Amino acid sequence: MTQSTPRPRVFVSRRIPDEGLRPILEACDATVWPDELPPPRDELLRAVAGCDGILTLLTDRVDAELLDRAGPQLKVISNYAVGFDNIDVPEATRRGIPVGNTPGVLTETTADFAFALVMAAARRIAEGDRYVRADRWQTWGPLLLLGVDVHGATLGIVGFGRIGQALARRARGFDMTVLYHDVAPLPAEVTEPLGATWVELDELFERSDFISLHVNLTPETRHLVNAERLRRMKSTGIIVNTSRGPVVDQAALYLALRDGVIGGAALDVTDPEPMRASDPLLSLENCLVVPHIASASRATRAKMAEMAAANLLAGLRGERLPTCVNPEAYGPDGR
Repeated sequence: MTQSTPRPRVFVSRRIPDEGLRPILEACDATVWPDELPPPRDELLRAVAGCDGILTLLTDRVDAELLDRAGPQLKVISNYAVGFDNIDVPEATRRGIPVGNTPGVLTETTADFAFALVMAAARRIAEGDRYVRADRWQTWGPLLLLGVDVHGATLGIVGFGRIGQALARRARGFDMTVLYHDVAPLPAEVTEPLGATWVELDELFERSDFISLHVNLTPETRHLVNAERLRRMKSTGIIVNTSRGPVVDQAALYLALRDGVIGGAALDVTDPEPMRASDPLLSLENCLVVPHIASASRATRAKMAEMAAANLLAGLRGERLPTCVNPEAYGPDGR
């Protein structure tokens, strides 16, 4: 009697949409962490032991300790996110383990949300909602909750990759002047249709009415927005962050908002994350904070799940990952 091949063992560190979870459960001996909160570190280390593949979230730290606990049979790490700063990618590469992510699919959704934060902070929408719920609305008033105009304003975009460019397309519909900063100017064929002009970072902070952050978290971008740069902004300026929390020095941001150095902020990401209700930023009316939901549309999260599953299953089959962040794991030439 022929013995059937055992199904690969995988650990999925949180329940993901069925579009991705279903094919994993069909093909693998899968353990899915059932709770809303991420697995505690000791539970995560226990769960990955002996696994052939792991599907992780940004909340799961994947480092040498975890890879040791998983064991030498580990074939693939699939991250349910575009970013992968939770993973020690060089260590995974050294061990020949490919790491997958979910790029591209959330570009438009995140750009939608970044522009929504621009609008909400400019027109004080969250403040207005709180004002009504507190039963403070007594009459229409000429000076009630005055905000700033978005149309015709100057938008500075820090990081001009896919999401930054998608945001620039939205800004054109509002007749905004678009400035951007990246490590180097992009080709004219990319920027001219967007009406975007490259400037030095300090100039961007000085000229912009709104600044939107779209950079990866690296040692160079940590606290890129600091006290000195905040002082360069207009007193009515608003900063929006949908990238990573540590890109902004939040202690400096608090002081700048409290003291009227800048006009407002809207944060989808924080440092630390999640932010606790006691955080001083939440005591300020001119700071809007939401819980890391820029990609949280049903269609986008489902597509992310499909991509994460495709990376996981390809790695288990010994195939190249559709979206691999470390092709060097396949060898010196990335093959």
